[in-house]
Formats: sequence, structure tokens, C-alpha cells
Amino acid sequence: MHSPLHQLKRLGTVAGLGLFLFNVMPLASAADAATPIPKMRKNDVTPIPDYMKPVSAHAPFQDGDCSLCHQRKDAKDPGPINKQINLLCLDCHDDFVKILARKSSHEPARINCVSCHSPHNSMYPHLLVEDPGTLCLSCHTSISNLVANASVKHDALTTGAKCANCHNPHGANVQHLLNKLPYDLCVGCHGVDGVKDHDGKTLTNMKQLLADNLHQHGPVESKDCSACHLPHGGDHFRLLTKDYPATFYSPYDPKLYDLCFDCHEESMVKDAKTTTLTKFRNGDQNLHFVHVNKDERGRTCRACHEVHASKQPHQIRDAVPYGHTGYLLKVNFTKTDTGGQCAETCHVTRSYTNVIVPLIPPTVVATNAPAK
Repeated sequence: MHSPLHQLKRLGTVAGLGLFLFNVMPLASAADAATPIPKMRKNDVTPIPDYMKPVSAHAPFQDGDCSLCHQRKDAKDPGPINKQINLLCLDCHDDFVKILARKSSHEPARINCVSCHSPHNSMYPHLLVEDPGTLCLSCHTSISNLVANASVKHDALTTGAKCANCHNPHGANVQHLLNKLPYDLCVGCHGVDGVKDHDGKTLTNMKQLLADNLHQHGPVESKDCSACHLPHGGDHFRLLTKDYPATFYSPYDPKLYDLCFDCHEESMVKDAKTTTLTKFRNGDQNLHFVHVNKDERGRTCRACHEVHASKQPHQIRDAVPYGHTGYLLKVNFTKTDTGGQCAETCHVTRSYTNVIVPLIPPTVVATNAPAK
């Protein structure tokens, strides 16, 4: 049976972890052993007094066996630690050897476990030196600033395991230390009934929506939620990366459609006549222009399209939420070989055809009348 230290060396040869730990952070010499352990962010490694009722405690410390980590068992005078801190931790927590050898590992975990954990006891679970969210954001300042200034919050950062809802704080096989691929993470939370946003509004069960509607929007089909949404916080409705009209009606302003125009041509709603920009046209009359490009009460993309997935091609909706009551207004669209038809809801039944019939020049009728 190999010791954890031997396993660390062996894994290091394969994954580079051992080389880092043994060359960059060698076993402590007698002089090194006397060097104090680095301070924690909020308090040093001095144990928290019992009267403060710590939430978690390290088992050897709780059992009074200081000699497992220190030179002496005496709690009043334990002496220096026996090894460099991470090698000491991995002697017992040997399951983390493989975790730290994953494709992506967290630098604080590689360098010094005490960056995030107390070796004795703590006011937080898992011997963390601070609340998990605060601890992560104290280093990841760019994310901290984004979260602090975001007008739209992502509750995943403030509930449950907070940052660890999506990230593994030690090591992962997915970039950015993600627990799963991004799409799987998103659907993992947004794939159940009853999830509410920070304003208390019930969100769509995306797993069910995608299972019931096979015609998926390009980014969804590519499993790229981040093409449209920010994972940490933002300034746009539903954590969207750019502006997108949040209502059924809106005066047309190209800026409101910045998100759509990242992929779709603005001319699709800007040009009144076309034979190439869209098949939603009656002859050369651009029906996107007719519906959207209005000074007042232009119908926005959401009036006809479900942005994630639908039963019909081009994400045409069966029904659309209308007003604040949750009423679903039926779209009643039927596709035809040459266009389509919308039955009465928004307007009387109307059909369109995108086939342009070429003009036939008038026939010249020959006569035998004599020339004058």
C-alpha cells in the first residue's frame, strides 16, 4: 500500500503536481519549520476560543492530538509543524491529491491550504476562514466589482454553496474550475419547476421546454448559454449580455435590439422591401419591417418568437405571455409551402406568400391594317 506522499510523487510525475510541490515547495528544513504559518485573511491561525462557539473544528485539534501536525502533542507548546503545510494536509486528505491533479487546479489550493482553511477551528463550515462568497470574491476582485455594481443579480452567487454552486474550489476537469460543462450547470438549476428570480417571478423549466420543443435557437442548440446570458450579474433583463426588449410592444429603436443584431442583420427589420433578407414577406414586402419598425407599439421579437425553443421552425411561438396577468395569447401561425398564415388573435386572419410572380410583358397584337 503506497503512502499518500508516495502517491503524490507518482501523480506529480504524470500531472506535474508533484514536480510543483516538491521543487517549488520542498519539504521544510529545520529552519523552515520554525517559520510561522501564513496569516489568514480575517484572523491568524490561532484557535478560536470555545466561548465563541466555532462552527467547525479540525478533528486532530478537537481531539487534542497536536502531534499529528506539530512536533509535540502539548497544546500549550506544540512546536513548529512537521512538514510544509500542503504536504501535511495531504498526508490525511489524500483524496485531494487526484483532485489537485485535474486539468485545472485552483492556485491557492496548490500553494497553501491555509489560504482558505483554518487548521484548527472556524466560525464557518469546512474550516473556511470566511463566508464562502466573501472568501472567493476577496481574491477575484473583477467578479466582486461586477457583482457589487450589477443591477440584475444571479442568485446562484448568494444562495446555497454560493460560488461553489458552479465552481470546484480545488480542481476540475472543465475550464474555470466549473463543476460541469456550462450548459449542464445552467440546465441543472433551471431545469426544475418552481425556480424564481430575485424578484420572485417563476422562471421557465428549461429542461422541460427543450424536451417538448425540438426546434432550438442556434445558441441553445450549440449549448452556449453565455452567448446571450452573463453568469455572475449584469445590467440587462434576465442577465442578458446586451439590450433586448422585455415587453410585447415597443417603439423601434435599434439599440433595444443590440443582442439580436449580434447575429441577425439589422436590415431584416430596417428595410421595407426585400427578396432576400427574410422569407417572412408578402412578395417583396418585408413583414418583419411591418411588425417591428413602428414609432409606437411595434411588436418586439418576443411577440412571435420563443427565444429558446419551439414546436415550429424559426422559434415561432404557439402562444405568447401578454400583459401582467400571465395570459397566453395564441399566435395561431400555420406554415404553408409558399409562406404562412396567422389566424385571428392580433389581427384578422391574414396569409402571405414569399413567391414573387414575374411580370409578363403585354402581348403585341399584329394587325393587317395598311400603314397611313
